[in-house]
Amino acid sequence: MGATALDRGGTDEATGDDPERTCAVLRATRTPDELIRFVRGPDGHVVPDLANRLPGRGVWVSCERSIVETAAKKNVFARSLKKPVVVPDGLADLVEKLLQQRLTSTLSLANKAGLVKTGFTKVEIAIEKGEVFALLHASDAADGGQNKLNSKFKAIHAEIGGKKGGHILTVLGSEELSLAMGRPHVVHAALAKGGAAHNFIKDAGRLQRYRSNSSGEAAQPPGSRSGTEQA
Repeated sequence: MGATALDRGGTDEATGDDPERTCAVLRATRTPDELIRFVRGPDGHVVPDLANRLPGRGVWVSCERSIVETAAKKNVFARSLKKPVVVPDGLADLVEKLLQQRLTSTLSLANKAGLVKTGFTKVEIAIEKGEVFALLHASDAADGGQNKLNSKFKAIHAEIGGKKGGHILTVLGSEELSLAMGRPHVVHAALAKGGAAHNFIKDAGRLQRYRSNSSGEAAQPPGSRSGTEQA
């Protein structure tokens, strides 16, 4: 068996370039973006490897909170790795925190690359100029502002053919958006097209997927909103 081949337990010896991996819980074949890779750290603790770069044999688990919780409860990591491991308390919470941190970091990089505009008026102008690849709202933003910008964004996007971009996202709260942008009270933001923007869309999809339950509905606190949408 080659170094990048998977066994039936959903493990690997290196990440390689294989397009698909096997979930150790569901035994389903999925792309790496739909999975979370875990490795055994030097101290025997299970460590999430979101970038798929840590050395050693890995265990791939579907990128859903409920599946990660199942893996932790049913000793899936030890069985797949064929070694004793220590599963940290709150592993599912840790994974969500790391996914969120990764997303805010990606947005921060997009901002440093000059791809982000914030503030209702600046976002509205960028939409009118057809410069917006993705529209961001804080998950705790008021409906009025969101609806007005969304309507204009969808109309403009339809006029230019609807082939590039058109993403509407509400996966981060105002506090997280503000932290990523390095300024207070960020509620609305617009991303121009670019590599960092594409990475943000991918990471946002992973976080949303992780927070979703088996029916595909977002698992979130009452009163909050989180999701992605195509214009």
